[in-house]
Amino acid sequence: MPRPSVSSLETARPYAVGLFRVVAGLLFTAHGAASLFGVPAGGRGGGTVEAWSWPGWYAAVIQLVGGALVLLGLATRAAAVVCSGSMAYAYFSVHQEHALWPMQNGGEPAALFAWVFLLIAVLGPGAVALDGLLGRRSAEAG
Repeated sequence: MPRPSVSSLETARPYAVGLFRVVAGLLFTAHGAASLFGVPAGGRGGGTVEAWSWPGWYAAVIQLVGGALVLLGLATRAAAVVCSGSMAYAYFSVHQEHALWPMQNGGEPAALFAWVFLLIAVLGPGAVALDGLLGRRSAEAG
């Protein structure tokens, strides 16, 4: 079987980054919706977080809004930085006090999301993002 050329891999890169962004944003949005509204699966053992409670409610709002922005590719880099920071905060303030390693302290999702969103902030939205569509429209109008 022939190996793909470097040029074909480079052509696919923006689409791979865009798909990665969509999947991460969708999962993060669903996590926030579950924590705030109990849908699709119910957060925290089937319940929801109490409104205005620190830090759970604020984290859930960041997950819902930030995840949706990343999913849509709108203000992607800024939203991804906020999402990454919230997950780093969650890891160090909630999980790490129980044990050093993420597998021991239940912080694997927080640690992974922190790095995923940092990568999205660095790489940008990739293909098929509202950032790109709106940027093209404003460039055409100007």
